[in-house]
Amino acid sequence: MAENKEDIEFPLVHKGKVRNVYDLGQNYLIVATDRISAFDHIIPTLIPNKGKILHKLSMFWFDFVKDIVPNHIITGDFNSFPSALKKYEYLKDRSMIVKKAKRVDIECIVRGYLAGSGWKEYEVSQTVCGVKLPKDLKESSKIANPIFTPSSKEDSGGHDENITFEETIKRIGEKTAQDLKSISLVLYKRANEYAFSRGIILADTKLEFGFYDDKLMLIDEIFTPDSSRFWEVNSYQEGKSQDSLDKQYVRDYLENIKWDKTSPAPILPKYVVEKTLAKYISAYEKLTGSSL
Repeated sequence: MAENKEDIEFPLVHKGKVRNVYDLGQNYLIVATDRISAFDHIIPTLIPNKGKILHKLSMFWFDFVKDIVPNHIITGDFNSFPSALKKYEYLKDRSMIVKKAKRVDIECIVRGYLAGSGWKEYEVSQTVCGVKLPKDLKESSKIANPIFTPSSKEDSGGHDENITFEETIKRIGEKTAQDLKSISLVLYKRANEYAFSRGIILADTKLEFGFYDDKLMLIDEIFTPDSSRFWEVNSYQEGKSQDSLDKQYVRDYLENIKWDKTSPAPILPKYVVEKTLAKYISAYEKLTGSSL
C-alpha cells in the first residue's frame, strides 16, 4: 500500500491518525488510508477500503454544503490529477488535491444527541464542555438545540481535550471562535436533516477549518463514520447506547477486552474488521443512495 513517504515521491508533511498529507508545491495531496484510530491511538489492523469510503463520502458532503462555506478541495478526481501522480494507482478514489489552508487548531464538535464523552460528563455535572443542559436527559437523548462543544486539536499521538467556548476564544480570538460556532451549527443542521431523510440520525460530528487567503474554509473530512456518530432512525431508542454505523463498534470491542488505552493498541480480530467495514459501507450507501 502506498501509505509511506517512500512510496510517493513527494514530501510527506504530515502523517495523521488516518490521513497522509504530501506537499505538491502549490497544493497538498491528502490521502485517506485504511488505518483506523480509537481513543487517540492508531490501531495496527487496517480496515480494507475504508479510506475510499471516507474519501467518497467526504466528496459527497463537501459538494452538498458548498453553498454554506467554501472548502479546500481542488479536485478529488484521480483522472484530473497531474501526470506525476497518475502512476500511483493506489491514490484513485482515496485522495484529493487541496489548497494549502492554515489549519485552525480547534476541533469543532456539534452534538445533537447525548452520547460518548458528552454523556459521561453530563452524568456527573449536567453539562457538556461547560454548556448546561436540562436535568432529565438520558443516554442518547436528543438535545433540543444542538450544542457546539469544541476540543483542542492535537497532532498524532496527542490527546484531544474538550474545552469550553470561553477557552476557545482565548486560543483563537472571539471573531474566529464565533464564526466556527455559527458555521458548524448550520452545517450540522443541514446534514442532520438530510441524513434523517435517508434513515440516519447524525448524533454528533467533528468538523475542521482552516484559513486560505484570509478566508475561513472547511478542510479535512466531513460527516464520515470516522468523524461522526451515525444511528439508524428505525432502531433508535432513548435511554441506552445505540448500534452505530461508525467506528463505535471498534471502541466497544476495545472496551470489552479491557484495553488500558495507554499500551500499544491490540490487533483487531477478523470479525471486528468485517463488521466495521460493513457498517461503513452501509452508512455510505444509505446517505448517498449509491452503491460502493
